[in-house]
Amino acid sequence: MPIDATQPYDDQNIFARILRGEIPNKTVYEDEWALAFHDINPQAPLHVLVIPKGPYVSWDDFSARAPDDEIAGFVRAVGHVAREAGLVEPGYRLLANVGTNGHQEVPHLHVHLFGGRPLGPMLARF
Repeated sequence: MPIDATQPYDDQNIFARILRGEIPNKTVYEDEWALAFHDINPQAPLHVLVIPKGPYVSWDDFSARAPDDEIAGFVRAVGHVAREAGLVEPGYRLLANVGTNGHQEVPHLHVHLFGGRPLGPMLARF
């Protein structure tokens, strides 16, 4: 169910619980700024979620409130995961859903990294 990204951060969301070690995950990368792990319902041969370690509801929240070093660290973590997975040359897709219309389902900023096959165009049907 999509969430309202303007609401305060909920520290009981699934990604907050993963960060605290309460829920296991298949980690592919971790540093001081981010955690990356395999999606439990992959939509491509490679489907990794990258989340910041800070309490941010959405991309909007993160870009407005996170300090510069945290933003840089998170963006670099996303790039590192893509490079380590060998996705740069064949290409990949990044997706961050925000709010109800964006169909954001977890109230913690996360970027989906998709790869491993041609993904086709993103087509919006209006």
